[in-house]
Amino acid sequence: MQKIVQTSPLALAIEVYAGRRLTIIADADPQDPRLLLTERGPASDPEQVTPLLLLLRKYVRGGRLIEVGQPPLERVLWLTFEKFLEDEHRGRREAVQAGELVRTRLAIELMGRHSNLILVSEDGRVHDAIKRVTPAMSAARPILPGRPYEPPPPQVKRDPRRLTPDGVLSLAREAAPAAELPSVLVQALAGFSPQMAREATYRACGTFAVTAGELAADPVAAERLARAVNEVIAPLERGGWEPTVYLSDDQPVAFAAIRLSYLGGLTVEVYPTMSAAIERYFAQRASGPAAIAERHARRRQRLLQQIEEARERAEARLRALEQELERAREAEQWRQMGELIYAYLAAIQPGQTELVVEGLQIPLDPELSPSENAQAYFERYRKAQSAAQQVPPRIDEALRELAYLEQLAVLTRLAESAEELEQLRQEWELFRAPRRDHESPRRRRSRAPAFRRPRAWVTSRGDRIYVGRHGRENDSITFELARPDDAWLHARGLAGAHVVVHWAGPEDPAVLETAAALAAWYSDGRGSSRVPVDVTQRRYVRRIPGAGPGLVSYRNERTLHVRPQSPESLGLRQD
Repeated sequence: MQKIVQTSPLALAIEVYAGRRLTIIADADPQDPRLLLTERGPASDPEQVTPLLLLLRKYVRGGRLIEVGQPPLERVLWLTFEKFLEDEHRGRREAVQAGELVRTRLAIELMGRHSNLILVSEDGRVHDAIKRVTPAMSAARPILPGRPYEPPPPQVKRDPRRLTPDGVLSLAREAAPAAELPSVLVQALAGFSPQMAREATYRACGTFAVTAGELAADPVAAERLARAVNEVIAPLERGGWEPTVYLSDDQPVAFAAIRLSYLGGLTVEVYPTMSAAIERYFAQRASGPAAIAERHARRRQRLLQQIEEARERAEARLRALEQELERAREAEQWRQMGELIYAYLAAIQPGQTELVVEGLQIPLDPELSPSENAQAYFERYRKAQSAAQQVPPRIDEALRELAYLEQLAVLTRLAESAEELEQLRQEWELFRAPRRDHESPRRRRSRAPAFRRPRAWVTSRGDRIYVGRHGRENDSITFELARPDDAWLHARGLAGAHVVVHWAGPEDPAVLETAAALAAWYSDGRGSSRVPVDVTQRRYVRRIPGAGPGLVSYRNERTLHVRPQSPESLGLRQD
């Protein structure tokens, strides 16, 4: 076992060397669970690092696959690994000599929405799973680290390998007369998929639009169906698989381990192995628009979740700072209490817990002397004074961070392409990277990833309207592309993109309305009917010192109230 990576939230790839390099792909996707062996190297997602992946690298990488097992007629496969486990104080040779041989088992359960990948220790306990299942989710079979591994409960169904004509008649008579025969077979036969059930029914009856009642009344059809089920299941006993992929209009619509008669009208591709057929089927699907959109949505959601977690931390820090500032406002009262204790030292008795003078109730610590009580209040006063000086700048910093995180979240939600999302992800990584105390803001900006030319739309007159897609691009179009007299626009009070109008002639009110509609569209107000958009000249826009990219202050603005519109609805031509 060599390289081990996670290719998606629910999929693993394990590179195997067995005379040549192969890769085991195991995917617990509830819609398309699959397991295959491919000659392609694993393509990892660097953002997918989970506890299960780290445990696999510890217990499996560098070890050997010593056993492959499968319970009969179950969609479960067991891979057993053996490895000499190294530790931080001992090298591999010493570990081998010490005989620290560890065995683990990866249970690959491909059962629809219950699909899972579970790493099990030698003593039968769960190391971890790609999907943890709590008792609240499943009281019958929770799957959590440290708990004993329980295999999926066995199917209480008939064995299709031993199905007789009488058995077919029996299961048909036990089902509801109007029940469709393929569904009856799936419910009654162990390990029988809907695809296999349709094929067996089609081979026996020439169609799979047959009911249980119709079959129960026809013993001859029951005999044909028993024979068809036996033919479909025969490769389990004798081999003779025919891995095939079925295409309609050059798009794969199904794959199977045997020839499917009921799909006879489709184009058929035959492959030497089942893994090759599965790889062909999913490769084209993975490059289709729906799959690309799904991956795009997953990446967007992952980034938004990270930003939301950072926002919650910043809000908690802000609340703590505001509470600290509120306590600091009591400083004068603590100074006054200390002075009053000194003024009435003679009136304070040993062990006294309170001094009431000049309308104030001053708590006293009976374990301290009057002078020590006064000093304690003066110490609180000095700390409060220090906080009163230090806390406001920290509050301002937290507010700037929250404003930047809100901008980043909105631009992430509005990102229209994988490239835009990647730029935002890189900007986010740079933001959360440890800041170097000696590093200037200009130097920090220079470490940011490069990006392509900003997007621009051209008006009929030749004016160019630039719209930022992320913080660095907002900065770029505002402070590098825009001229002092160019118009600068931003949705008022909302996170969103900077918009710059690079005039080709005198300022045009109609173009400003168009640019304002774009600024509203690329803002958090996209779903509103009317959005206020501020307009000013670029010369009046300034960076906010210490703030994230794209955060600015401005003056001399006027406000337009516009309806958000996309570039397409505005009839703009992209440059």
